Amino acid sequence: MIETLIHNFNSLSHIIVGYGIPFLFVLTIVVFFHELGHFLVARWTGVKVLTFSLGFGPEIVGFNDRHGTRWKISAIPLGGYVKFFGDESEASTPSATSLAAMTADERAQSFHYKKVGSRAAIVAAGPIANFVLAIVIFAALFMSFGKPSITAQVETVEPGSAAAEAGFLPGDVVTAIDGTTIESFSDMQRIVATSAGEMLTFTVQRSGATITLKATPQLQMVKDGFGGSHRQGLLGIKRGGPVEVAAKPVDPLNAVWLGVKETWFLIKQTALYIGRLFTGREATDQLGGPIRIAQISGQVATLGLPALIHLAGVLSVSIGLLNLFPVPLLDGGHLLFYLVEAVRGRPLSERAQEMGFRFGLAIVLMLMIFTFYNDLVHLPGS
Repeated sequence: MIETLIHNFNSLSHIIVGYGIPFLFVLTIVVFFHELGHFLVARWTGVKVLTFSLGFGPEIVGFNDRHGTRWKISAIPLGGYVKFFGDESEASTPSATSLAAMTADERAQSFHYKKVGSRAAIVAAGPIANFVLAIVIFAALFMSFGKPSITAQVETVEPGSAAAEAGFLPGDVVTAIDGTTIESFSDMQRIVATSAGEMLTFTVQRSGATITLKATPQLQMVKDGFGGSHRQGLLGIKRGGPVEVAAKPVDPLNAVWLGVKETWFLIKQTALYIGRLFTGREATDQLGGPIRIAQISGQVATLGLPALIHLAGVLSVSIGLLNLFPVPLLDGGHLLFYLVEAVRGRPLSERAQEMGFRFGLAIVLMLMIFTFYNDLVHLPGS
């Protein structure tokens, strides 16, 4: 194992050089809009914003706006933060000393003296901005390139596969899965791919009649177009030889609706994956950190700018959802504290909040270490 890690450290330089620019492009878009959500709602509720930073650590370049906010780019480009008046740190932890010494006018501008509803709105605005960004990205892609459309028709069924056991036949056309309308072969593929081990109910058109089939996709290792491999569910259905992909034009209103559906699909599948992790039905080797994201960004960049923009939408959903986890230091942890405050009628004690933040820091650090280790182990050539 140690030899593998040493070998993969040598591959790290290639990852940084080859994938760094696409990775920073994608991450900067997602982080900027996340922090912009916090910033805009804070301004709207009368909170003074001291700093808007892309990245952490020493400042590289920046400027002050007319409201006194310092906009800056910092040296470590792995996130960002908005610091409010009265904050002691970038994680929006309060400084009891400075809060106690504030005048009435200063309290009116302080995040920590706002009503719990206002504070919750400011915190929730970050993840919400990520979801809105994803919807906008997907809608723009649908309007620009249309919606790929290949009828979900079965051409061949592999012997011994889940599809064969379920009774699929060549010529069958899948129109729905578990009540979800299937408009194309790709719609069917992505539901099947994320449902390994789950029994699915297929609505099928066969010789003019509608029938129902039940099948459980089998978990298998599949190679992608970049030489990597990952686990996904497979039915054992093929659509035959090369197929010309048609793209249906999409008007702006339908594009927004498709963007909402795409974003919800990603939220739902991510939540299902996390649930399966806790129940032992998914492997943790699919979790990735900055190196894995950089690698994927570089690979996707070879497919063109639209593919890279689409990845930004996917990553935006992931970051928005991750930040809603009820872990102190994350937005979800703050929202949990505010929920407790709303129920109790008063905030948790400083001691309780401090212990919560320490616990959250430990969880975040362990997750970072684990994903970084996972990235190194699964670098190309390992």
